[in-house]
Amino acid sequence: MTTTTHPASATAAARAVYIAFIGAGVAMASWATRIPQVRDGLGLTPSRLGMVLLAIATGSIISLVLAGQIVARFGSRRTVVAMAALLGVAVTTVALGYPYGIPPVVVGLFLFGFANGAWDVAMNVQGAVVERRLGKAIMPRFHAGYSVGTVAGAAVGAAAVALHISVTAHLIGAALLVAVAVIASVRTFIPDDVDTPAPAPAAAPHGSPAQPSTGGTGLTAWREPRTLLIGLFVLAFAFAEGAGIDWISVAMIDDYGTAATTGTLAFALFMTAMTVGRWFGPPLLDRYGRVAVLRVLAVLSLTGLLIFIFGPNTATAFGGALLWGLGASLGFPVGMSAAADDPSRAAPRVSVVASIGYCAFLGGPPLIGFLGDHITVLKALTAVAMVLAVATTIAGAIRPLPDPDPTPPEAVGSPVTVRDPG
Repeated sequence: MTTTTHPASATAAARAVYIAFIGAGVAMASWATRIPQVRDGLGLTPSRLGMVLLAIATGSIISLVLAGQIVARFGSRRTVVAMAALLGVAVTTVALGYPYGIPPVVVGLFLFGFANGAWDVAMNVQGAVVERRLGKAIMPRFHAGYSVGTVAGAAVGAAAVALHISVTAHLIGAALLVAVAVIASVRTFIPDDVDTPAPAPAAAPHGSPAQPSTGGTGLTAWREPRTLLIGLFVLAFAFAEGAGIDWISVAMIDDYGTAATTGTLAFALFMTAMTVGRWFGPPLLDRYGRVAVLRVLAVLSLTGLLIFIFGPNTATAFGGALLWGLGASLGFPVGMSAAADDPSRAAPRVSVVASIGYCAFLGGPPLIGFLGDHITVLKALTAVAMVLAVATTIAGAIRPLPDPDPTPPEAVGSPVTVRDPG
């Protein structure tokens, strides 16, 4: 891709994008660290817990289907503001409602998922705009911000569990903090269409039909083979990430027999590994390209997952969680960058890819929960290993699109540009 750099505005927008990602991570980890306590309070079996967790994914899928149109109409800034406010309401609903039974929890988690879905697409669209303005791979570092948020949220959650702070107090505090911080930060977002080129025919990407660069609707993106393959690739890594978020603590407590605090620390280690991978991964992407790096990481995540499942003791489980998280770190953010390679089609394509990827969060919790009732949660995680194996075979779909304008910038007197390496 070809981009024009405008460092001052891009730097300010980048800071705001980091805060949006961090806030989303804090919110998710705050909830995830209290799943075992909510499960115990509601008396849920693994399969019933999986069905309750399905509410988040259901809200996310509905939101993601609409997110392309929402972001295209209202812009990424206003979308993030609205969804941050809704997420605050959602987490507060869970916090206040869980002592009264399952229904308020399901309602709160559905709203949580809806807010998270549109927020996710909006901040990824803005992240892609900033990435093009800076002229280098930075999307994984934005997602590292998400991981930083989850690590911070997990650390606070572990402390809250150890100090016997109530689920209600913990979650309400986290909800207010996230909503206020994110809404205050996104004023410096760049307009989403700032890098959109003038209408011109676009080359057909990797076998998909040629179409106008700026035309079409969100439905058009659902017919693009490259976009659908990217979505499947992201689904595999989302399944690996989501399974770690939802089930590592439960597997440590139920199958390895650890204390609740130890289970939360295993989750925190998983998210720390993802943070490290996302922060230090961009130079590898710039040097070796998306495809080679992501294939290696898929194998690494698969190896760690198998160690976590079949290792003999708690120590090997921690080692497996470390490799699992490190290997899973770049799949989702790189998939978002690949979907947004063409700025004029970024919103609908990111929406499609995110929708497919979030199917992992829709089907993952009930699948792992159902299998967990029969073969334990730990052994049920072998389903994740199978999907990661598929990801290695379709990684070629995330290769950057060819530059539609081969004319050297020096020939036309344009500003300094940077091209994304293959």
